[in-house]
Amino acid sequence: MIRHGQSTWNQEHRIQGQLDPPLSPEGRRQAELLARRLAGRTLAGFYTSDLKRAFETAEILAPSVRMRPEAASSLREIFLGEWEGLTTEEIAVRYPEEWSRWVEEPDWDAVPGGEGAEQFDARVGAALEAILAGHPQGDVLVVTHGGVIQIALHRVVGRPSHGLFPFKIQNASISLIEKRDGRTVIAGVNDIAHLEAALVTDVGPG
Repeated sequence: MIRHGQSTWNQEHRIQGQLDPPLSPEGRRQAELLARRLAGRTLAGFYTSDLKRAFETAEILAPSVRMRPEAASSLREIFLGEWEGLTTEEIAVRYPEEWSRWVEEPDWDAVPGGEGAEQFDARVGAALEAILAGHPQGDVLVVTHGGVIQIALHRVVGRPSHGLFPFKIQNASISLIEKRDGRTVIAGVNDIAHLEAALVTDVGPG
């Protein structure tokens, strides 16, 4: 599972959700570095979210590989309702009660007009189960978003996310899930060995 490269809104620390900013120049370079690392791999499947920041990353990673559209919308980031497009400072001013709840204990259900934790978990879980079922063998690349990867990792360890982000998932990072003999395990999280230190940026969800 690949988190997309830095977007223009990651650069501005702006909440993205399902809004659709493109990759920044740095994000494109991050994706190119990742593409070099993955070069030569044979893929049994290649999926991407249809949001620009993920789709543009996917096109850089493997331009000659046919991407499967089946799960594209299901692999989108969580819909964050009235918070989308705002910075955290703007949210704190416009939605003080909801933001206070979020700071005290992050919960997708606190976001006004948002998708909500249960629906997000179900959407992502169904997409991932379908991908795993469709590829009993081989490497599958999934280019998606930080929240989606958090859900995937939480499902492996058997705990709901609800908005908690205990795993650090940086732009253009690799997180690896393996399924062997009916067991699913986490084999790696937030691998950024392919990135130059100057390009590694710590940004928020999305």
